[in-house]
Amino acid sequence: MGVVQTVGGSYAAVLASLHTDCFVPADQWNTAAMSSLLGSAGVCAGLVQVAGNPAGFVMLRCVAGEAEILTLCVLPHYRRQGLATQLVVWSLAQAAAQKAEMIFLEVSVGNLPAQKTYTQAGFVQQGVRRAYYSDGSDALVLGRSVQEAGRPEC
Repeated sequence: MGVVQTVGGSYAAVLASLHTDCFVPADQWNTAAMSSLLGSAGVCAGLVQVAGNPAGFVMLRCVAGEAEILTLCVLPHYRRQGLATQLVVWSLAQAAAQKAEMIFLEVSVGNLPAQKTYTQAGFVQQGVRRAYYSDGSDALVLGRSVQEAGRPEC
């Protein structure tokens, strides 16, 4: 398992590199986008490292009593090791610390491993965003109460 640490704008290039390695070109966020997001009110990021090497991250926005996981990724060769679950648990703790009541995210209808991770963490489908992704695929909108953060099912 890795260690999740809170990171800020000085890590924008690291996060952009991870994002590039995890997403198709049309869905990648560059260093400028990462830096801009990390400079926005209510946005924080957690970086998971394995043996000192960046392996993945999550970016979360907390505003007006709600939290949203903006993106979450784990490098392909670190997947299936529980790192995404660690990032989700970190997100729930951050949302709770920011007094958010609900946490939401979008996940591709085709990303079954991610759906399983979120479902195991207590997320349930709230809706669908049609043609949300660059390839035209739909996104499931998932959510859960943050009050249950002390009892994630993952």
